Amino acid sequence: MKTQVAIIGAGPSGLLLGQLLHRQGIDNVIVERRSGEYVLSRIRAGVLEQGMVDLLREAGVDQRMDEEGLPHEGFELVFDNRRVRVALDELTGGSKVMVYGQTEVTRDLMEARAAAGATTLYEAENVQPHDLDSDSPYLTFEHNGETIRLECDYIAGCDGYHGVSRQSIPQERIKEFEKVYPFGWLGVLSDTPPVSDELIYASHERGFSLCSMRSATRSRYYLQVPLDEKVEDWSDERFWEELKRRLPDDVAAKLVTGPSIEKSIAPLRSYVVEPMQYGRLFLVGDAAHIVPPTGAKGLNLAASDVNTLYRLMVKVYQEGRTDLIERYSQTCLKRIWKAERFSWWMTSMLHNFSDEEDFNSRMQLAELDYVTSSKAGMTTIAENYVGLPYESLE
Repeated sequence: MKTQVAIIGAGPSGLLLGQLLHRQGIDNVIVERRSGEYVLSRIRAGVLEQGMVDLLREAGVDQRMDEEGLPHEGFELVFDNRRVRVALDELTGGSKVMVYGQTEVTRDLMEARAAAGATTLYEAENVQPHDLDSDSPYLTFEHNGETIRLECDYIAGCDGYHGVSRQSIPQERIKEFEKVYPFGWLGVLSDTPPVSDELIYASHERGFSLCSMRSATRSRYYLQVPLDEKVEDWSDERFWEELKRRLPDDVAAKLVTGPSIEKSIAPLRSYVVEPMQYGRLFLVGDAAHIVPPTGAKGLNLAASDVNTLYRLMVKVYQEGRTDLIERYSQTCLKRIWKAERFSWWMTSMLHNFSDEEDFNSRMQLAELDYVTSSKAGMTTIAENYVGLPYESLE
């Protein structure tokens, strides 16, 4: 088999890259080790930055998002018995976010790829990149009992933190940066109406909580919990009662509870690898970076990587601009580190790091009080939350 761009991973970043390239006449093949059903079953983020919304429109997969997605012009910060609304549109000149589940984004991209007749090989085993630092890289893998060699010009590693792409780069050629937080998020998905029309980020002496949603009838809630907590120890009743304790009384009184349809605990960590490319392999999304979910940057950062690589490939194939290839990593990393900073800042400001009142808790309260009483502070939150502008290759 031959193609121009081989994409490892059929998650939203791989599918989005493939769709954008296809619309520009750049041939690509996606190789995914899981089944399509498994990819769609993964419950992930649901808050899309303005830039990602615009990129999905450019990819031609915006119809259902615009029909079913929920545009949000603000969100709330809750602390010290106060509720403060961050007016995103007013503070950023009209930018906003879109609440639309990652599963739905993935489904839209899968359907668009199928309609286009583009090739996606699911349940591909033993995927391995070769000759990455040559002019003729290729993939080998097993599919339907057959060993396949996929020759290509470039490889996009969209296969996540545990994927083969980053592991294929010699260890001495990269540097890893990591911060692990001493807590996780216990998340519950339920078919109940959201407690608020906008997201609520709540800092409380019992721990952080977040009230989010996937639609007008499906809610997503989170609680900060110690890393040693186990999901099976949290009944639905225990979760709802603890969430109510961490919310203002007027919000807790409106909370509609019900059976959970998904419950999990996710550890919080920050991670970046530099550089994000090796020869003709480009790392995209979680293969290169992880952010805490505070601030909803994970999927959106993957989209900005896709934007950079997509425009780079257009320059290569339509203008012969191979000189820009070496700029991929530094272009992506400019925006990544700013997003890492925002996620780290929001996490540090809103979570409990101690069971007792201490210097850090007083600093958190002072920080929240300052940024919410200053237009400059509120603008900083808003412009980061809706997403900083995509970096240009030139």
